[in-house]
Amino acid sequence: MRKTLRVAAYAVVVRDGQLLLARSPVPGGPSEWVMPGGGMEHGEDPYDTVRREVEEETGYLIEVTGLLGVGSFRGTLPGRGLRRPADHHSVQLVYEGRITGGDLRNEIGGSTELAAWQPLDAVSGLVRVPMVDIALRLWRERPAAGRATAVE
Repeated sequence: MRKTLRVAAYAVVVRDGQLLLARSPVPGGPSEWVMPGGGMEHGEDPYDTVRREVEEETGYLIEVTGLLGVGSFRGTLPGRGLRRPADHHSVQLVYEGRITGGDLRNEIGGSTELAAWQPLDAVSGLVRVPMVDIALRLWRERPAAGRATAVE
């Protein structure tokens, strides 16, 4: 089985009791809310990745105010087309950010379709990827080891 690795950086941006999220379309299913952020480009510093991705997906410029922790996931991705299934490992660096400029807007031609502020107390009712819960847990608990235990 082929092996793949993806390193990504995400931002938890909370303002006035609301969380900044992006919504990602899912072919054949309901769109899912995701943390603003995404994959590192080769040679890119993760600090620069999170700032670039937040701007691309939401229109906002952010100041990174801290590293909250690291998430890690390993699983099998199904093969598509001529590609074989993959043993996939995903590493997520989760930062805290503060808006410093820009205006909220939706991403054009990217992986997300909508950017919006969601009340923190309503996030649990949203259709969302597990990374949202992991990032919020890191933000709330700020574990000394920088690692969130499994969400139950």
